[in-house]
Amino acid sequence: MTCAWQEFLAILPNWLAIEVDKLGKQQLLELRLRYGQAPQLKLGQKSLWLNRKIQQEDLNFVVNTASHYSPWASKSISFGYLTAPGGHRIGLCGDGVIREDGSHWIREVRSLCIRIARDFPGVAMPCANLSGSILILGSPGSGKTTLLRDLIRQVSRYEQICVVDERRELFPEGFQHGMQMDVLTGCSKSAGMEMLLRTMGPSCIAVDEITSEADCDSILRACHCGVRLLATAHGDSVNDLRKRPIYRLLMEQRVFDHVLFLDADKSWKEVQVSA
Repeated sequence: MTCAWQEFLAILPNWLAIEVDKLGKQQLLELRLRYGQAPQLKLGQKSLWLNRKIQQEDLNFVVNTASHYSPWASKSISFGYLTAPGGHRIGLCGDGVIREDGSHWIREVRSLCIRIARDFPGVAMPCANLSGSILILGSPGSGKTTLLRDLIRQVSRYEQICVVDERRELFPEGFQHGMQMDVLTGCSKSAGMEMLLRTMGPSCIAVDEITSEADCDSILRACHCGVRLLATAHGDSVNDLRKRPIYRLLMEQRVFDHVLFLDADKSWKEVQVSA
């Protein structure tokens, strides 16, 4: 297991970094910071609260440091997240603003959810020999990105794979890459898939978190071009996806040959794709 722990500590105020380093290096999954409340550390299946309360300057420090002191220059802010050095993902919540052009913004951050990025090389070896397209399904925090990351590495040993790493979470600096792997960052999944199909000639395309109709449309186009797909989605079951309009067409056309479901304990099992 690898983790850019020092990069994570560097985005925290010094007092908080010292406490978190003592308590959470091996097991910390999330750190939640809320204005006027105690920091919450999610350690495995339990939570721990520190004694000191979070102030506005603490929240501002995290946002400014994680974004290299240019938070409002980042397009991702409008989608409510930042990706910190080391691939740690920061969700933002607070006073929202809708601009005249319809875009969204967060004027004042009131709470942060920081997910710790950890890498487990070899975790996907049991499913690396599956043929066809693969969907990894599970609830938030179940380990979908971790499993996808290593599956990409395993697949890259024997075929050319292109990755749309929209949030720079799959392969941040310092994480092990694969042999025949090309990564496109800072681009939406839908636009990225179209670009890769035109320019890179992949036999396989991988994306994390299918969340929109545009994502699904691009996945269908890639499938119709004969490209193998690796992807993740939030869901409780295959039937759950069939009931949701965004995913229904993907399931009806059986784009994915295999669905791997992740349980809360991060173990996975293959589930039936057919009805």
